[in-house]
Amino acid sequence: MTETTHRQSPHTGDGDRSPEYRLAQNSLQGLRQDLFHDPFAYRPLGPRPTTGPLLRRLPGRMRTAAERLPHAVVGAIALLTLLIGAVSGSEPGGDARALLTGLLCALPVLATLTRPVGAFWLSIAVSPVTALLNGGGSDWPWMPGAFVSHLTVLVVVALRTRPRTAVWMWVVTAAYALLSDIFIGGSYYYTNGGPMLITSAFALLVVCLWHVRHTAQQEVTAQQTVTAQERSRRTLLEERTTIARELHDVVAHHMSVVAIQAEAAPYRVENPPEELERAFVTIRENAVAALTELRRILGVVRAEDYEAPDAPQPTLADLDALLVNVRDAGLTVEKVVTGAVRELPQGVELSAYRIVQEALSNSLRHAPGASARVEIGYVLGGLGVRVVNGPMPEPSLVKPSPGAGHGITGMRERVAMLDGGMTAGPTDDGGYEVAVFLPVTVVNEGDA
Repeated sequence: MTETTHRQSPHTGDGDRSPEYRLAQNSLQGLRQDLFHDPFAYRPLGPRPTTGPLLRRLPGRMRTAAERLPHAVVGAIALLTLLIGAVSGSEPGGDARALLTGLLCALPVLATLTRPVGAFWLSIAVSPVTALLNGGGSDWPWMPGAFVSHLTVLVVVALRTRPRTAVWMWVVTAAYALLSDIFIGGSYYYTNGGPMLITSAFALLVVCLWHVRHTAQQEVTAQQTVTAQERSRRTLLEERTTIARELHDVVAHHMSVVAIQAEAAPYRVENPPEELERAFVTIRENAVAALTELRRILGVVRAEDYEAPDAPQPTLADLDALLVNVRDAGLTVEKVVTGAVRELPQGVELSAYRIVQEALSNSLRHAPGASARVEIGYVLGGLGVRVVNGPMPEPSLVKPSPGAGHGITGMRERVAMLDGGMTAGPTDDGGYEVAVFLPVTVVNEGDA
């Protein structure tokens, strides 16, 4: 028969402790945190919220006064404890000890307005002092004034803290009552530890139930807020989907018709000129490009989690193709590039391209027949873009098209997104100018 001996390490981690030990340890940590950690910290009682259904209907001056109603109630109870303490001594109201007893009873109640946990410890300390000052009394360990004072302190502190703190205060009060009865209570005719514990238990139970109800109301309100936000978000998505559907049905249909008619138009004319064929080809290409952009934008409008296609976005390298397209539409435009051409961040390149595109579109729409000039300046701190068109010739066979003004707004939004600057306005000769500066952060080689 073999005997095996297991030697247990003297150092046991918390993971090896029993559940009862961990529960006791957590309880002591809660006691230390609630009642012993900085108990006299300054925590003033704030004004009462006036957003309730009743207080909200009060006039302005009464509503302002109602904000200080809790302070007035505490002050009134403090005055009451002062009177009770002063008239319940061995010589009620007749000597300095009676007045001192009343002041000691009122002090913890007033302290709940600024230092709630400290007021509880102050009430515990004041209770035996008031009993010793009135040695001929028959109440122990709480004189009548101290009884009302301590009960008020328990309720007010429990209202200002959390239910766990209320439980710990009741446990400490019970321990104080028990120790007082064992060591000192024998010389008194009557001990009121039992009535204090029963009365305070019921009062603190009501306060804890109020805390639970208040917390439940806050959670319900928060859940209702989240539900309302989700409902609003769902309604917004539905509206966006409806708008996208309508936009697609109207615009896409007409753009498709334009593309088909532009492709079929040269075949309806016998021996059409080369310029006419090229013009219809340009119209068809623009219609197809517009349809592609429309479908991409509608995808963004239809769904929040829409992922844009991996098609490359236009950059300043594609500017020449844009200018060729604009020239085919009848706008005389020249491009001037200054500075050392270099690759810029994709957001800057795309924004610059879109700004030039929108500015030239505005020139075609508002000043048909005019000439335009596009200036791209590469500088050390960023990129400068300037698009200026001359006045519309008089007389002009093509009338300007009215616009809603969203183009300039869109340009400003793009520039603001990149922390740039933009100016737009008419020129002295009757034309229009758009000047933009897009900053680009310079990365030094040593920082890379």
